[in-house]
Amino acid sequence: MSQYLFVYHGGRMPETEEEGAQMMKAWEDWLAGMGDDVVDGGNPVGQSSTVFPDGSVQNNGGTNPASGYSIIKATSDEDAATKAKTCPILAAGGTVELAAIIEM
Repeated sequence: MSQYLFVYHGGRMPETEEEGAQMMKAWEDWLAGMGDDVVDGGNPVGQSSTVFPDGSVQNNGGTNPASGYSIIKATSDEDAATKAKTCPILAAGGTVELAAIIEM
């Protein structure tokens, strides 16, 4: 079984405390539903910076800034995509980027 980096992009922030609690429960339930396939449930991330080959830095998160990440075990790219299709970020208007982690 391979490990996959799930990078979350976008998604709206909760507008009320109640909505925040509902969103958190959705994330907890989603991760719990994958059981031992969750290597690292991850965290939200703050604004990112982009470092370019010339050494310049842009503090704007790039064209599609990350909003969080997880590391999930999956048997294939298709299995990873199936798991991502039920991710709560999608209901909040965000996306999930998947990448197989290459063991070195």
